[in-house]
Amino acid sequence: MTAPPQARTRPVGPLAVPAFRRMWLAGFVSEIGDWVLMVSLPVYVYQLTGSVGSTATTFVVALLPGLALSPLAGVLADRWDRRRLMLWTSLAQAAALLPLLTGDLVLVNVVMAVQAALAAVFEPAKNALLPDLVGRAQVAAANGLVGLNANLARLLGASLGGLVLGWSGLPGVLLLDVASFLVAAALLVRPFGVARGARSGAPVWRAWLDGLREIRGPLRGMVAVVGLMAAGQGMFVVLFVVFVTERLGGGEAEVGLLRGIQAVGGLVAGAVVGLVARRVPAWPLLAWSLVAFSVLSFAGWNGVHVTTAFTFYLAVFAVCGAPGVMSGVGMMSVLQLHTSDAARGRVLATFGSLYDGFQAVGMVLAGALAVPLGLTALLDVQAGCYLTAGLLALLIARRARAGGAAARVG
Repeated sequence: MTAPPQARTRPVGPLAVPAFRRMWLAGFVSEIGDWVLMVSLPVYVYQLTGSVGSTATTFVVALLPGLALSPLAGVLADRWDRRRLMLWTSLAQAAALLPLLTGDLVLVNVVMAVQAALAAVFEPAKNALLPDLVGRAQVAAANGLVGLNANLARLLGASLGGLVLGWSGLPGVLLLDVASFLVAAALLVRPFGVARGARSGAPVWRAWLDGLREIRGPLRGMVAVVGLMAAGQGMFVVLFVVFVTERLGGGEAEVGLLRGIQAVGGLVAGAVVGLVARRVPAWPLLAWSLVAFSVLSFAGWNGVHVTTAFTFYLAVFAVCGAPGVMSGVGMMSVLQLHTSDAARGRVLATFGSLYDGFQAVGMVLAGALAVPLGLTALLDVQAGCYLTAGLLALLIARRARAGGAAARVG
């Protein structure tokens, strides 16, 4: 007597699911293309103009489309077949690169904006599709692998962007980027075999508002948690360079090395988060990762009172990468698991826009308060944002468990 087929082929992890494996690889290749462009185009603009202002404009146009297109991206992810949406988006990203052949500065910024807009469509569709491919029990482990991808893509794509631009100029960047998006599209051609329920045909604005109504229960508290996380990250982006140069006496090389070394901890965390997620549910994973990240941040910012040895800060920033990735995995898993499939794309897109908006708020606050509060105090505020977010996540999780227990008793 033979075992039933499902017993013989039972997945032991997300990568054992062929559909997830293809989507995972497609996302990885696509993110490499995004990073190649994100690094090489601002460098090209600076080489062409010698203007810091023009270079900064290139970064700004990469941020705005995500904020502007969040409602539409979420509606599309819930209304259309998500695999097909990712496929056509990848093909559109490849085609949208062709104006780079002109080398025109205006068109370079247009391409940057279009690519950012298309990436804003790709990501909600990918993240909304993930739970359907792997099942609820494997969501956190699958998100860990996606986080591993993000760090690898950042390392490879950022390095390739600079190297290829220096070696073969903008045409080489164009060729590499087109190839990355075409490979991603090829991986998405075959169907995933995921059935979708009935989808609303309401106007975009009404569908988006209906999606906002899905943010209820524990997800309402996640608005504050995500806002605090994003504000802390925005403050970090501004204050980190000042800290390294003023407190540690470093320069450009030290700034780049400390930012890059975080990927080491992130890679390790992405590789092992599947094991952790089997023992730790999404809410505690998010909460305790944020608390750990805040403790490491406090230690790093205030360590200058004891030592300014660069090796100490290399170790601190490398270790910080692990809870950083774990908190991202916890956040995404909570959002995915507390949202219905029909509205998941809109909810994820809304929280993505929320994160970008609060990150900008954090940047503005850091610039405005650095002088009146002082660098050390403001860095402690930044770490405190993560600590507050972690404690709030613990409180929300406890209330959710208490509510569930009361419902079972009743």
